[in-house]
Amino acid sequence: MARPNIADVRKLSGDQINEQVSATRRELFELRFQQATRRLENPHRFKEARIKLAHLLTVQQEQQRSAATADSAS
Repeated sequence: MARPNIADVRKLSGDQINEQVSATRRELFELRFQQATRRLENPHRFKEARIKLAHLLTVQQEQQRSAATADSAS
């Protein structure tokens, strides 16, 4: 799994970002479960998933702030 470019994440809509945030959180949960049961084969996926989640949440916050700024300017 390659790291997503932040520019690619910024092109997504709000719904797509929400779906990917949920999917990434589920992936992290499954990775923690695999680690607890000693079935984890690729421990580097933790870092990749955390970085992906951070990108998604950052873009989500940016979109919310820009929407709030646009609403208050109107």
